[in-house]
Amino acid sequence: MTALPETIENHAAQGVLALHWPDGRSASVTHARLRALCPCSECRAQRRAGIDIREDAGVRLAAIEPVGAYALNLTFSDGHRRGIYPFEMLATFD
Repeated sequence: MTALPETIENHAAQGVLALHWPDGRSASVTHARLRALCPCSECRAQRRAGIDIREDAGVRLAAIEPVGAYALNLTFSDGHRRGIYPFEMLATFD
């Protein structure tokens, strides 16, 4: 199980989410990439059907909510709000 990040920073103007972990690692990922990799069942079904979720550079995070001690629920400016992003997944970004 991945530890909780020490800090979560949303750089809205740049469209980047940055997480800093207790072991000194950092992870940064664009809002557009997060949206394209959404792990919700609807987005996974689209990807399985060969439909790519396009990376829209203009999409931004509209809300970030913790889900217990294991994930973040991210809401995007395009209205999508079903993605629960486990910290284990978020820790894989550089």
